[in-house]
Amino acid sequence: MRVVFDAGVVFSGAGWRGEAHLCLAALARRRVLAFATAQTIEELRRVVDQIGFKARHSPHTILDWYYGAVKMVSPAPLGKQRSRDAKDDPYLACALGASAGLVISRDQDLLVLGKPFGVEIITPRQMLARLAKAV
Repeated sequence: MRVVFDAGVVFSGAGWRGEAHLCLAALARRRVLAFATAQTIEELRRVVDQIGFKARHSPHTILDWYYGAVKMVSPAPLGKQRSRDAKDDPYLACALGASAGLVISRDQDLLVLGKPFGVEIITPRQMLARLAKAV
């Protein structure tokens, strides 16, 4: 399964032990192949810098691992803005550049798009359900 995780999912997965963390665990277990672009990594770094962490474990270790685990790709051109929030378009461009079928997000501005360009946008819970069915 080829996926793109948005910054919120990676941030949540690195800081807390919920569904987003299980999505990152699926990446670690090579059940999914995740992709990023320089722009999506920069967005993640901005989120981390702005919000910070108040977690018991070291989320920066997980983030460092994530930066090395994702496959870097060049974004595909989208033309005009597709999402209500222009900061979300880089995830679509990344998915298209990687030929990834899924963007994993909790962001309503992305989820409302449904399946632009044939790329399905789903929640971490939906991704985990698909992985459970695939076993």
